[in-house]
Amino acid sequence: MTAVLIRVDPARPIPLADQIAASVRRGIADGAVAAGERLPPARELAASLDVSIHTVLAGYQKLRDEGLIELRRGRGATVRATTRPGHAAVLELARGLVDEARRHGLGDEELVDLVRTAL
Repeated sequence: MTAVLIRVDPARPIPLADQIAASVRRGIADGAVAAGERLPPARELAASLDVSIHTVLAGYQKLRDEGLIELRRGRGATVRATTRPGHAAVLELARGLVDEARRHGLGDEELVDLVRTAL
């Protein structure tokens, strides 16, 4: 079982599932979670965080959709062998950028234009 520290803060405006996904992304990015490692079972994680199992599964599904983990019925969630720590780190930074842009009222096209300008 992995040593990734997964935390949520219900007082934050970020959905709990997104906070769960962000914790795992950070763990992959900083090397605390290696390729092939299993994440905590959704039911156990939900109980330890005092959230719904559906919240945990939604967070895990985000990570699956991003290609960072594999979800298999009965086998749980495993970090993909092809996951590169740098990819997870950049994805986490990009999510932070999107969140910050939203707080400042920027739309998708404005944000994309700003990123292009930075290139």
